Amino acid sequence: MDVTGLVSLKSAYGPKVTMNRLESEIRSRGMIVFAKIDHAAGAEAVGMTLRPTELVIFGNAKGGTPLMQGVQTMGIDLPLKALVWQDDSGATILSYNAPKWLAARHGSGVPSAPLDAMTGALDAIAKSATS
Repeated sequence: MDVTGLVSLKSAYGPKVTMNRLESEIRSRGMIVFAKIDHAAGAEAVGMTLRPTELVIFGNAKGGTPLMQGVQTMGIDLPLKALVWQDDSGATILSYNAPKWLAARHGSGVPSAPLDAMTGALDAIAKSATS
C-alpha cells in the first residue's frame, strides 16, 4: 500500500497486542493518549462488519506547540494519530502520517528541529510497537 505521506509498518503481532504495545510506547515517552476510536466496534454497533481498525490520538504540548507556533494550521493535524488495522490477508499494520508530509501540507514556517524530533520519536515508537 503506497499512500503519499502515510507511513505503514507490518506488525509482528495481532491488532490488540500491537495497540497495547503502541500505547505503552507512547506513554513511556511522556506523551498522553487523548482518545482511542474502535472503528470495528462502531461498525458492529450499526450491524456492519469491519476488520480490526483502531485509531489512537496522542501527543504532548511540548512537542506540538512549537510546530503550531511556526504555522498555526498544524493544529488541524495535531495531536498525532496512529491507526492499527488488519488487512484482507490478516496482517496487522500500523499507519501514521509522516510529520514532514504534514509540515509540507502546511507550507513554509514549520521549524525543523521540533519536526525532526517528532519524526524520530514516531519512527521509534512505531518500530518498537510492531517488532
